[in-house]
Amino acid sequence: MKDILAAIQSPESTSADFANLPLPESYRAITVHKDEAEMFAGLNSRDKDPRKSIHLDDVPVPELGPGEALVAVMASSVNYNSVWTSIFEPVSTFAFLERYGKLSPLTKRHDLPYHIIGSDLAGVVLRTGPGVNAWRPGDEVVAHCLSVELESPDGHDDTMLDPEQRIWGFETNFGGLAEIALVKTNQLMPKPKHLTWEEAAAPGLVNSTAYRQLVSRNGAAMKQGDNVLIWGASGGLGSYATQFALAGGATPICVVSSPEKAEICRKMGAEHVIDRNAEGYKFWKDEHTQDPKEWKRFGKRIRELTGGEDIDIVFEHPGRETFGASVYVTRKGGTITTCASTSGYMHEYDNRYLWMSLKRIIGSHFANYREAYEANRLIAKGKIHPTLSKTYSLEETGQAAYDVHRNLHQGKVGVLCLAPEEGLGVRDEELRARHIDAINRFRNV
Repeated sequence: MKDILAAIQSPESTSADFANLPLPESYRAITVHKDEAEMFAGLNSRDKDPRKSIHLDDVPVPELGPGEALVAVMASSVNYNSVWTSIFEPVSTFAFLERYGKLSPLTKRHDLPYHIIGSDLAGVVLRTGPGVNAWRPGDEVVAHCLSVELESPDGHDDTMLDPEQRIWGFETNFGGLAEIALVKTNQLMPKPKHLTWEEAAAPGLVNSTAYRQLVSRNGAAMKQGDNVLIWGASGGLGSYATQFALAGGATPICVVSSPEKAEICRKMGAEHVIDRNAEGYKFWKDEHTQDPKEWKRFGKRIRELTGGEDIDIVFEHPGRETFGASVYVTRKGGTITTCASTSGYMHEYDNRYLWMSLKRIIGSHFANYREAYEANRLIAKGKIHPTLSKTYSLEETGQAAYDVHRNLHQGKVGVLCLAPEEGLGVRDEELRARHIDAINRFRNV
């Protein structure tokens, strides 16, 4: 690994140099173990501690197949799917690996007693498999997390509809929280040259997800002038949705849970911010009964901010706790897009406010390659910025996942893998200097 790191850090290294580097037999990776899948049985989700289930193991380098690449991972980041994996919810991810392993002799590699997790990376291509022409060893890349087989016609209009669509590092093995990762080469995208490794690794999953959910025609197809309600607007997903709304001429109404998070939204340029804790919104009377009076109070507050206008698009991801309110406050003919359910999967809402007002609920899950590429292109052009707040070492990944699980973080948290320190990997200092305040916005809170 030392030779690989030295080649990455040397400005003289060529593609041939990387191709001739011997691969190590093993590498360090963040894993969960199959024989521990029941370790949190009987505990509430909040009481399940990722620090107890996440391991740093030495694992063998996987076999490289057609259309694949081995990437030296300089940095990665923690997404909520890594939290789910670490607490074995809603099901153990080993069920995903077992199913994938039955698809072919090659996918059998993924069905192991350990799961290498992580759905983001920034790094350098080490090897490419047969049939790869677009990428070469030495290319500096980031990876999106859509893994598809594309043997069915269903996926050829929108690859997210492929019956064998999976999220890399969550529903497949050999993820990005490691020194080496195995990816399909149609996951690769150019690393933004003005960002460090850890900054470049941070946007991938959440930036692409927010792009599809809010901007793409497969999501809400946001347009200029739309009022967009964004839950968790300073968080991993919401911070990108807020930026997309502002960059696209829409008006974000940012919902947060603290004055500190409200200030982050204002620093991004948002004018309308609701601190739901400070204003005391309680959308449920108890665990079984919602409170429509609170929906109405919430809607009234939104109209106060927008000059009497209702919401065109709701950017939903909390799920059960907020969904009834989201449906209610959306304008007639408006759209609720949902990509997650971090507060619970069983949503409840009053259907009268949906059908009689001709509203739409759109399910949105990650992004296809084109959407992910466009989202990354906006990062590379300095139109959208990473929301990295803190970076951990690979050894500290359990703590990073714990912080995300307990909502102790802002924006995204990064993880250094091969990178020995923060601040490395910048290739365009001029572009970086133009955007340095925005790049550091979440760090300076």
